[in-house]
Amino acid sequence: MNSPILEVQDLTKRYGELTALNSVTLSIRPGEIFALLGPNGAGKTTLIGALTGLVRKSSGSMRLFGIDLDRDPLGPRFQVGVVPQEINFDPFFTVNESLEIQLGYYGQKADPKRIDEVLSALDLLDKKHSPTRALSGGMKRRLLIAKALVHRPKLVFLDEPTAGVDVELRRDLWNYVRRLRAEGTTVILTTHYLEEAEELADRIGVIDKGRLLLVEDKVALMARLGERRLEISLERPTALPAGLVDLLTVSEEGKKLSYVERPGTTPIAQVISRVYRAELPVVELETRRPRLEEILLQVLHGTEKAS
Repeated sequence: MNSPILEVQDLTKRYGELTALNSVTLSIRPGEIFALLGPNGAGKTTLIGALTGLVRKSSGSMRLFGIDLDRDPLGPRFQVGVVPQEINFDPFFTVNESLEIQLGYYGQKADPKRIDEVLSALDLLDKKHSPTRALSGGMKRRLLIAKALVHRPKLVFLDEPTAGVDVELRRDLWNYVRRLRAEGTTVILTTHYLEEAEELADRIGVIDKGRLLLVEDKVALMARLGERRLEISLERPTALPAGLVDLLTVSEEGKKLSYVERPGTTPIAQVISRVYRAELPVVELETRRPRLEEILLQVLHGTEKAS
C-alpha cells in the first residue's frame, strides 16, 4: 500500500482562549478525494491554512509527501495547490498574466502550453487575454481552480470550490475533479453542498468545534449509519397479513405504509416482494436511499459515535 501523502498528528491551533483545532490526527491517501465536512466555524479552513502555511500551528506535527514540515516548511508545499473561498487575484491582469504570475510563485518558468491546457480544460481559453475583472462570477471561480492547478500539484485543497455558482457549472467542476483523481492528483474538498461530497468523495471526515469526530470510507459510512426508506400508497385501507404486520407502519387513515431499513433488518427488496405476494392494492411505491445530510446530522448531534 502507498504511503500517506499527508499525515497530521495531534494538530492544535489556539487563538487566545479559543481552540480552533483540537488535537486533529488525520492521514490522506494518494489519489483519493477526501471530503472534510462540518458547520461554519468547525475548523475546516483553519486546518487547510495550517497545512498550506497560512496559519501557524500551536502544537502537533504535519508531514507532507513524507517530509516533516517543521524541518522543511517550504519544499513540499511547492507540490500543493489551493482553491480558496474568496476571489484573490488582481483585477487588472489578464487571465493569461494571472497564470504566468502563479507559475512564478512556484518557481516555474512561463509555460504557454500548460496555461492553454488548463484554460481549455476549464473552458476559459477564449478568455485568455481578457482582464480578470471582466469575467463573470462563474468564470472567476474557474480561474481560481486554474491558478491552483497550473503548476501541476500532487495535492489540491478545494475550499468551498463551487460556492455561489450555478448548477451547470457545479456539475462541470465535479467532472473536472474526477478527471484530476483519474490523473493521480489527491484532492481535499470542503463543501456545504453535501450532494457534492456524496457524489465525489472516497472518504469522509467530519469536524466540529475543532475536533475531528469521524473519518470513514463514504460507502461504508452510509451503509453503517444510513437508513433506506420505503413508502407505499394503497388504493384503500387493507388489513395486513401476519408477515407484514410487524414490519410496516400504517398511517392513521390506513392508506399509507412505511418501512425503514437499517443495518441488520429485513432488506427493502424482501419487504416489497412480500407486499406484492400479499396482493395489496398498491397505487404507488417509492424508495429513498440514505442521504449524507442525515448521516452528518447524526454525527454532529452525537446520536451515533464514530467507529
